Amino acid sequence: MGLRDDLERYREVGEERREDLAEFIQYGDLGQSLPDEIHIPIKIVDLPEFRYDQRDRGGVGQGNPDVGDPVGQPQPQPGDDGEEGDPGDESGDHDYYEMDPEEFAQELDDELGLELEPKGKEVIEETEGDFTDVTKTGPDSTLDFERMFKEGLKRKLAMDFDPNYVREAMGVEGWGPDEVFQWARKKSLTVSKRWVEENYDALSADERTKWESIEEMESRVTPMSTAQKIREEGIRHVPFRREDERYRYPEIIEEREKNVVVVNIRDVSGSMREKKRELVERTFTPLDWYLTGKYDNAEFVYIAHDAEAWRVEQSEFFGIRSGGGTKISSAYELAAAILEEEFPWADWNRYVFAAGDSENSRNDTEENVVPMMEKIPANLHAYVETQPEGKAINATHAEEVERHFAEADNVAVSYVNGPEDVTKAIYEILSTEAE
Repeated sequence: MGLRDDLERYREVGEERREDLAEFIQYGDLGQSLPDEIHIPIKIVDLPEFRYDQRDRGGVGQGNPDVGDPVGQPQPQPGDDGEEGDPGDESGDHDYYEMDPEEFAQELDDELGLELEPKGKEVIEETEGDFTDVTKTGPDSTLDFERMFKEGLKRKLAMDFDPNYVREAMGVEGWGPDEVFQWARKKSLTVSKRWVEENYDALSADERTKWESIEEMESRVTPMSTAQKIREEGIRHVPFRREDERYRYPEIIEEREKNVVVVNIRDVSGSMREKKRELVERTFTPLDWYLTGKYDNAEFVYIAHDAEAWRVEQSEFFGIRSGGGTKISSAYELAAAILEEEFPWADWNRYVFAAGDSENSRNDTEENVVPMMEKIPANLHAYVETQPEGKAINATHAEEVERHFAEADNVAVSYVNGPEDVTKAIYEILSTEAE
């Protein structure tokens, strides 16, 4: 194995030692990543290298200096003389492990034990699958003859009888066609009255007195089953009927594009200080990455609010802070308008995530927010309360939402008091929709 292979192996070891995903989400630097390129820090493994002994003190493995070609003295390097050199402008290629959102979603599924299956919404293509469905009409080329034969064969097995066995019953002394026909019906032999009469008339007088009783005949003669007749004689006739005909046609497979829109709502009022904002970012950012990786097409809407709400760009979302009060319903009103106009429920999966410190205007949660959450169709509504320094007396929004939607299967409420609570909150949110 050469040096190049050794270096590659060391890089692989470094990637294996990247930060645990949960640890990265809770404490890592999320800002190093892009929406479609997630950088997970690697716990660095020093790569092997040769070092030159600048003081030329010798040592084990020095060798004879008179043998071989000299390699020359090392050139002075920046910093060797005590002065600082120019800083480099190239980063190492082994200090981050890069993954796309799809890989991130898969790893988070494994890490947290999630089983979220995205739902397809908009039909983008219809294709013909296997010939698995049948109809009563169709072109002759699609006639399901095998099915028709089976139906006819089942009818033959149900209706067929051993004619010789019935003729033996005609030989019971004192019996005529009526008695034979009644006996055949009791034996579930599907024979017609006309057939009995015709075959009885063909018997001689001696043949009509062969048996003293029906019991004697039945004890001496064994009927041949239809299956036995088929084995011995083959199938001469299968009674097909029009209603047995079925025509095969292909199953129509609809390929649906998995579209998702995620509405992220954040309280930016005066009470949302830096630590609270950081917890919102640490919770919402992995959720965005995860859903991007799960769906074919992901769109994001960012709404900031204090007493009023406005739409912002993702780059602004986590840094905004205002000095106003709080009215959470203003954000839901704006979200409802955006979703109705741009992301119809028939074509889009919807997630509405809101976060704040649970402080809200008096009665706004019960009178306005809860009805709006019920009004907006979505795969999942979630509220994340961030309270790193203890809960304020009037911070009741999360509890009111949780109490009202206690029996709902598409509403999740999570409490994040510190980074250690983030992965638990993410699991609570995503597992609610998965269930």
